Amino acid sequence: MTRQFDAQVSPVRYGGWSKDRQGWFLGLGGGSWIAILLGGLPLLIAAGAHQWLAALGWLPAWAVLIVLVAVPVRGRSALRWAIDSLLRCIGVVMRWTDWQSKAAAGAVDRFDEADLPGVLSGIRTHDGPPFGPLLARPAIVADNRERTWAVVARITHPGIGLSEGLARTRMGNGLSELLDGAASAELVSVMALQIRTVSDDGAERSAWLQANLRKDAPSLALAVNAELAQVMTQAGVRHEAFVTVVVPEGRIAKQAKEAGGGVDGRARVLYGVMGGIEARLMGPVGCTSVAWLDSPALAAAIRTGFAPGDRVGLIAADIAAQSDPHIAATLPMAAAGPTSTPNPERRYYAHDAWHSVTCTILLPDKGAVMGALAPVFTPTTAGERRSVTVFFEPISHDKADRMVGAESMSSDLATEIRRKSGFKVRASHRRDVARVEGQDVRLADGNAFVRVGIAAAVTVPNTLSITDFGRRLESDITGSGFKPLRLDLAQDSGFAAACIPLGIGLPKRRGAK
Repeated sequence: MTRQFDAQVSPVRYGGWSKDRQGWFLGLGGGSWIAILLGGLPLLIAAGAHQWLAALGWLPAWAVLIVLVAVPVRGRSALRWAIDSLLRCIGVVMRWTDWQSKAAAGAVDRFDEADLPGVLSGIRTHDGPPFGPLLARPAIVADNRERTWAVVARITHPGIGLSEGLARTRMGNGLSELLDGAASAELVSVMALQIRTVSDDGAERSAWLQANLRKDAPSLALAVNAELAQVMTQAGVRHEAFVTVVVPEGRIAKQAKEAGGGVDGRARVLYGVMGGIEARLMGPVGCTSVAWLDSPALAAAIRTGFAPGDRVGLIAADIAAQSDPHIAATLPMAAAGPTSTPNPERRYYAHDAWHSVTCTILLPDKGAVMGALAPVFTPTTAGERRSVTVFFEPISHDKADRMVGAESMSSDLATEIRRKSGFKVRASHRRDVARVEGQDVRLADGNAFVRVGIAAAVTVPNTLSITDFGRRLESDITGSGFKPLRLDLAQDSGFAAACIPLGIGLPKRRGAK
């Protein structure tokens, strides 16, 4: 992601991104071309032997193969759609996707062990050694499936809605510095920024009123106060922001061994990363607080991700525990997930009494200004929760150099073929050539390359129409100047990426921007 700044134009427009992987020739990779050429061999052999009937009989089959491999359908090839649909049918028949928690079945063995469905099933959490001046013990998240380690922080940021242009630019530069530092260290593989927006539940206000409301107050004042509280609660929204830092086992193993080995050794290495990230978040990015979550706080964040309405009970228990130490205010990790999740539907995901729809957001070619996605963060009615997660994946300099070299060769080859074939080189082709050249210049100047992915989700109670709210989410994304892509057949994985702050990202597929 690069920044384009014009002193005559405000606000700043960000752009210069490209596809994750460029096709080797005419938009297709080497594997696709090999499949097409191998599929055409029987036709060539039959034509070489003058067996024209056999050649004509194989021609439709070859055409179908070309369509399946080369024609994209909503972000995936037709062959990929067929394989994904088959795998989903097999999973439904074998009941692999029908899940129930151990807590609901009364079979919990360890209350500190996470019990989560789907792609989150490999998550395990550990309490790290004391960290910081308050000797807190942040939760270390281990993903046994992906072999990664992660830590999660809750951040507070004043936002950019009332910020001036220079302040926004400074914050954007601070985020670039943060990602440049992560890429230079070559330790962090993914940094996820998640923002949840939900209608205010009034939990803190209700607790304050119970503690401070005078019973002998005039009845008219009590009635006015109750009416104002109801109006304010309905009109208010609440924001939660999390930053998740993910480090692969392959990058941390050697340093962890030198730090003592085991979970504590990996935690000490992560603490060094956390210190650098926290300094940049509190400095150039403009955050007012950064709190690394311990196990109870992480369990609460996961639980409210699955069930936004449970926050009221958690806040009430926490406030009551301040006056009565016998009340259990913390949520065990074993109860952080949902009680049950049926087989995921093709277009949405059901979890307990809630439904969710997840879309990925494709970045526009014309670029976007900071704050363009504001409508996507805004709920449209009471009870609706919006959640957006941006995944930043720093790319090492060597890998970025290979990617730019391959993209430059592909662009030059396509341009030369168009000229020799007599086709006109259009403005979009010249723009792509200039973009590749600009990336090469920025890479030579030492700038870092970052892979960006965005997932947005809307969650509503199952008493409301999830189809309608999913359509509203897509409409808000389109109105913001971006393109939505519904994650059909993968709504459960998309929900985990968009709503649960554990660093679980989207599958790496070709063609995603």
